[in-house]
Amino acid sequence: MSATAEFEQDSGGTLRFSGDLLLRTLGKLPDRLDSIDGPVQRIDLSGVGRIDTVGAWVVHRLATRHDAQIDGLDDDGRYLLDQVVAADQPVALPDRPSNAFARLLGEIGDAVVITFRTLYGLLGFLGATTIAFVNVVRHPSRFRFNATVHRFEVVGVQALAIVGLMSFLIGIVIAQQGAVQLRQFGAEVFTINLVGRLTLRELGVLMTAIMVAGRSGSAFAAQLGTMKLTEEIDAMRTIGVSPMEALVLPRTIAAVLLMPLLGFYSSLIAIIGGGLLAWVSLDIPPVTFIQRIREVVPITDLYIGLIKAPVFGAIIAIAGCFQGMLVESDAEQVGLRTTSAVVQAIFLVIVLDAFFAVFFTWVGWN
Repeated sequence: MSATAEFEQDSGGTLRFSGDLLLRTLGKLPDRLDSIDGPVQRIDLSGVGRIDTVGAWVVHRLATRHDAQIDGLDDDGRYLLDQVVAADQPVALPDRPSNAFARLLGEIGDAVVITFRTLYGLLGFLGATTIAFVNVVRHPSRFRFNATVHRFEVVGVQALAIVGLMSFLIGIVIAQQGAVQLRQFGAEVFTINLVGRLTLRELGVLMTAIMVAGRSGSAFAAQLGTMKLTEEIDAMRTIGVSPMEALVLPRTIAAVLLMPLLGFYSSLIAIIGGGLLAWVSLDIPPVTFIQRIREVVPITDLYIGLIKAPVFGAIIAIAGCFQGMLVESDAEQVGLRTTSAVVQAIFLVIVLDAFFAVFFTWVGWN
C-alpha cells in the first residue's frame, strides 16, 4: 500500500513531507503547495517513503519558487531529483526571421540546398549503378536474367494498354486543335505535319516517359523502400549479395531498353489517332494521310525520339531506385520517397527534353 503524500510547515520555514510522493498518491498536494504564502527555506524529505518523477518535479518546482534547500533524500531519490533538475531547461526555439521576406529567402535557400544535395546524391547513385553494370559485364554469371525479364514485363508489357490509350487520345487532341486553328488560314492539310512531327519528335517519347515515371518509377521507389524498411536489403548485404546488382541494375536495364520501344509504340498510336480524326473531321483518307506523313516527317524526327528514350528511361529508373534506397525510419518515408521519385523523374525528363530540343536544332536536325 502507498501512503498518501502530506506535508506540514513549522514556524522556522521548514516544510516536512511524509508518505509517498507518487503520481497516484499526490491528490490535491500540488494545489495546496501553490497556496503556501509564507517563506520556505528548507524542504525535508526524510519522511518520504517513495518518490517518482512527478513527485520529484513537484518538489523541484516548489524549491525553485521559494529558493529553498532540499534535504533528506537517499541516493536513489537524490539521483532522480538531479535528473529532473537537469531536464528543467528552457526549450531552445530557432530564431525566426523578423519579416515575411526574410522567411521567404530562408525557405528558398533551404530548397536550393536540398536540390543540390539531391542532385549530388543522384550523380553518386548513377556512378554506383555504372560500376555495378561494369562488374556484371566482367562477371556475366552475376547477371540476374530472370529478374531483368520480369522487369521487362512490368515496365513494358503491362504498360502497353495505358500508354496506347493515352497516346491515341493525345493524337486526337493534337489533330483536332491543330485543325481548328489551321482552318482559319485554309491550311487544314498541315494538320498532318503537326501530328506527325510533334508525336515522333517530342510528345510520343515525352508523354511515355511521364507515364512510366508515374507507373514504374513510383513502383521502384515503393518496392525498394519497403525492402529497406524491413531490412531485406541489409540481409542481402550480410549474405554477400550486392543490392545494386540484384535490385537496381535489372530495373535500370529494363527501363533503358524498353523506353525506346514504348516511345515508338506511343508515337505510332498517336499518329493513328490523329489520322482517324483527320479522316472523320477533315475528310482526309488514311492513304493520303500516310503518304503525307512520309513526305513531311524526316527520318531524323524518329532518330531524335529513339535517342532521347533510353536517356529518359535511365533517369526514371535511377531516380526511383535512389529514392527507395533513402527510406530509413518508418512507413511514412515510403510514401514521401515515392512521391519524390515521381516528381524528380518528371522534372529531370522535362529538363533533359528541353536540352535535347536545343541540341538537335543546333546540330541541324530541324
